[in-house]
Amino acid sequence: MNMIRLFALLVKASVRSRMQYKFNFWLSTVLAAVVNATDFLLISIILWKFDRIQGWSLYEIGFLYATVMLSKALYRMFANDVHHLEKYLVSGDLDGLLIRPIPVLLALMSQNFRPMLGEWTQGTIILTVCIIQMLGTGQIGWIAIPLTALVIVTGAFILFAIGLGTATFGFWITRISDLQNLTEDAARTAVQYPMELYPVWLRTLLLTAVPVGMANYVPALYILRHAFGPWLLPGVMAFAALFLWLMFRFWRLGLSRYQSTGS
Repeated sequence: MNMIRLFALLVKASVRSRMQYKFNFWLSTVLAAVVNATDFLLISIILWKFDRIQGWSLYEIGFLYATVMLSKALYRMFANDVHHLEKYLVSGDLDGLLIRPIPVLLALMSQNFRPMLGEWTQGTIILTVCIIQMLGTGQIGWIAIPLTALVIVTGAFILFAIGLGTATFGFWITRISDLQNLTEDAARTAVQYPMELYPVWLRTLLLTAVPVGMANYVPALYILRHAFGPWLLPGVMAFAALFLWLMFRFWRLGLSRYQSTGS
């Protein structure tokens, strides 16, 4: 509980620091919302023309798109600088975190708290519209709403685990931005759309080596299509817990190999 209170205080201080530049904060929020809206608008135009892609409707794809966007927003809100570990390794700023009387990962996560208001707004609007439409057609029931909230939280843990594992490689190779583009950005973009679009080898990769498909696609099979059975969501949660535990262990191994810059 002391660690939680300490983390809350550090986050509060980070928010106060960010709000010193209010114009920059609100401008970045608006730009993030516009970029995400334009991205989804393009696929929406295609779907209005062809109705379905590999059997997935516009509203089902919107569900996939919004859930992984909100999971990403939740992950980056509380652990944004895990994704930017490279700058700490290159500049030597990680040394300053090592001497703090709290775990390094906790100190890193509290450095730059980001509300991600643009992503939250955009994702919530898309998800709300899609769920209302599917409720109206009877495709899903009201139970889908709390299940979707659970999927978003579970997905955030999965994305955090992927980001943590990728960042950990930095303790050996330092420069990890290209690797992050592959394992985080490209992989997450891929699962914004149905995985039936991709060849078998890529689907296998997105469910195993970089299991971002477990964050939205697999749970959606049950919520939207009632596939596999009610055991699927607990199975995904168990997978998320195990995967996160393994990445924590990998992080500790990598941190033990860190060599200070001497600064």
